[in-house]
Amino acid sequence: MADNLEKIELEYILNTSPAILFNRLATPSGLSEWFADNVNVKGKIFTFIWEGSEQQAEQTLRKENKMVRYQWLDEGMEDIWFEFDINVDELTGDVALIITDNVEPEDKEDTIELWDQQVDVLKHGLGSS
Repeated sequence: MADNLEKIELEYILNTSPAILFNRLATPSGLSEWFADNVNVKGKIFTFIWEGSEQQAEQTLRKENKMVRYQWLDEGMEDIWFEFDINVDELTGDVALIITDNVEPEDKEDTIELWDQQVDVLKHGLGSS
């Protein structure tokens, strides 16, 4: 299943601090503001809930105010992960959110569009739209 996946990297400049952004990327309350309708966590297992459907992912990597990675746990998705990196430009101080995702090539455009929409919600919630 994961053999034919294509890695995509998307970058978004956000008008916020790394600490505030990290909270939106790494905590159930933060993620439920923009990524899913609701998020529950038990240990490192996050359950993302969207309009009646659920998916589980494990938070496999976490560096405070820097990055967080989630590995999907659903059947057939065991090798698929996505990652949020926070990059601060040393010269401008701009805070960039870099999203790395692994997608089926035929889903690439839809996935990028979905991330764009989700990040718009995130920006709106951060007051940086």
